[in-house]
Amino acid sequence: MRTGRGTLSVAAGLVLVALATVGYVLPPAFDPPPLKVDPAFQSIPAQPTHELAPVVAVGSVRRQEISVTAEGQRLYGTLRVPLTPGRHPAMVFVSGSGNGSRTEFTPQAEFLAKAGVVTIAFDKRTVGYNFRDRDFGLLADDALRMVEYLRTLPEVDPARVGLWGVSEGGWVVPIAAAKSPAVGFMVLVSSPNVSPLRQVAWALNEQLLRLRAPVGARDLLTRAMGGVGFNFLRYDAMPALSQVKQPVLAFYGTTDPSIPFVESTKALVTAMREAGNDDYTIRFMARGDHAMRVNGGEFTEGYLETLTNWIIGLPGTGKSAVHMAGATPVQRFEASDVPAAPWYAGGTMLGLTICLAAVGYVAGPVAAIVVRLRGRSSHPVDTNARLWPPIRRRLVRMVWTSLGLLVSVVAFIAVLVLFSINQAGAWPAVLAGWLVVRALAVLMLIQEVTAVAAVVSALREGMRPSRWQHVAVAGVLGGTGLLMVAAAYYGLFSFPW
Repeated sequence: MRTGRGTLSVAAGLVLVALATVGYVLPPAFDPPPLKVDPAFQSIPAQPTHELAPVVAVGSVRRQEISVTAEGQRLYGTLRVPLTPGRHPAMVFVSGSGNGSRTEFTPQAEFLAKAGVVTIAFDKRTVGYNFRDRDFGLLADDALRMVEYLRTLPEVDPARVGLWGVSEGGWVVPIAAAKSPAVGFMVLVSSPNVSPLRQVAWALNEQLLRLRAPVGARDLLTRAMGGVGFNFLRYDAMPALSQVKQPVLAFYGTTDPSIPFVESTKALVTAMREAGNDDYTIRFMARGDHAMRVNGGEFTEGYLETLTNWIIGLPGTGKSAVHMAGATPVQRFEASDVPAAPWYAGGTMLGLTICLAAVGYVAGPVAAIVVRLRGRSSHPVDTNARLWPPIRRRLVRMVWTSLGLLVSVVAFIAVLVLFSINQAGAWPAVLAGWLVVRALAVLMLIQEVTAVAAVVSALREGMRPSRWQHVAVAGVLGGTGLLMVAAAYYGLFSFPW
């Protein structure tokens, strides 16, 4: 007796509602509220004109490849020394997240060196730093080794050797400055000053809004972030930042989609007050992105001039009469924390689910191969020979759909990361990717329901499955069921789409 399409439709609908409910009830909520307008950020004065004075950057420079011994490896960098006589201020570039190649700092390092500032740009360590494990204290020690190296050079004024850190470097540089008085000043560029998890979650929400991505896409990624067990994501920047006594210059771009620049500024000001440090200067650069460039091109107007004039003018420029100046920053949403996923939805359980599903998917074919090798009939009775092939085809299609869903989810996340920097015209690709992911999830659900119905109908018609057929049915249906529950947790069945 075959199950009617009406019955199957009702069954699929009920399962879909149940899975959609899971998507609403179980996951921790992430819905950042709008950031309340702070009057202090609505009346920021223009940047003082003397900070924007033209800089003559035409001097001759000596370039030298250097290496410094660090914990577990040697660090390699490029030293640039102005050939003008006398002792010069000096600065070490500390990179953001990723491989941190010294070449990314070449334009700034060249400009500063030609203007009279000794610089070092070095490649980030490869030992003890990876996607999962990041020790900001270890990176701070690397920066301090470069500072000590600079202080030994006869061309360098040892009292004016500082650190420059961008993005992730904003968590590293304060550790080094709080740890060693050898650091004479600190420059922060797009420094988050909130936990890495809050920063990433804010950037994710902001970028998805700019991409006009569906809300469900944000829920998928934030729930995945909540299940990640990377300890560095919940790093608290305030203890180190509130111990900084050196002069601080901080830059924020008003079009930066990667950090909550208003809350980051508030955190910096709070930390400076706790440290009793009044020598801080915060400048908001119009049209500046995360790297102080305009749409990834030229540096935003006034950035290099402000940076150079401030460094060369130390210690006098360290005490600014106007702490905050520049363009008006507008941050739409708060940098909310991502709730930690419950134990049943953590990365370990997700990995276990995928492994169990994979075992289920290969169990049937392996059992069939064993049967053939032993010379036993795969279809012991005529009824099995008639009823089994349609079921087998359903199971095979289900396996391919499930694998396609996993691949599409990974590809969709990659698309979001790819377009997070260059967002022009990206929303059609994001929307199309999301529709593919959701369609595959629903198709997997329909296949599961119809396959169960087909197996039940076949049993009613007298099919007596062999042992390997039992394994195949249980493995594929069970594995797909596990993936459906995981997909429900990550919101792939929730409404609206």
